[in-house]
Amino acid sequence: MASEHDEGRSGERAASQDGAAAVGQAPEQKTAHPKTADPKTIAAVAAAEAARPQNGESVRVDSWIWAVRLIKTRSLGATACRGGHVRVNGERVKPAHSVRVGDEVRLRHEGRERVVVVKRLIRKRVGAPVAVQCYVDNSPPPPPREAVAPAGIRDRGAGRPTKRDRRDMERLRGLEGLARARRDAETRP
Repeated sequence: MASEHDEGRSGERAASQDGAAAVGQAPEQKTAHPKTADPKTIAAVAAAEAARPQNGESVRVDSWIWAVRLIKTRSLGATACRGGHVRVNGERVKPAHSVRVGDEVRLRHEGRERVVVVKRLIRKRVGAPVAVQCYVDNSPPPPPREAVAPAGIRDRGAGRPTKRDRRDMERLRGLEGLARARRDAETRP
């Protein structure tokens, strides 16, 4: 009896694989990348393929940058577009701009510029291993952590910094020109 049950399942698997082949998607096609050898990742790729837009449909740029995990929320993606931080093929775009395969998307976010080329269109957010397969990352490397000046750390309960403290902090950060401009603005009539 158990063998009939197993045969029924293997028959279902064969039928689903035949169905995938009939659509034109071979299951062996998904294992091109070494990290995708994991069965969970293969299933996630299949889910992303299923959520992909059909022929003729398009994907909004704010939705796409959210789906491939360049931004944490879709509303942040829309805000970045409205603020001029997203460019597609060199042009500033609105959140509803359609993105196509081969487009170059530039995104300024969290003090860093990301430059990606669209490889696959998806509408739904997917896991990180699958999201990486949807674009080619041409971003410059992030600056080393030592190069970024640490924020002024003050003791807890020390209160608000005095004018002298503020000037010292600005001098440490290399913002002396800003400090000078402030002082000049204060002394003007």
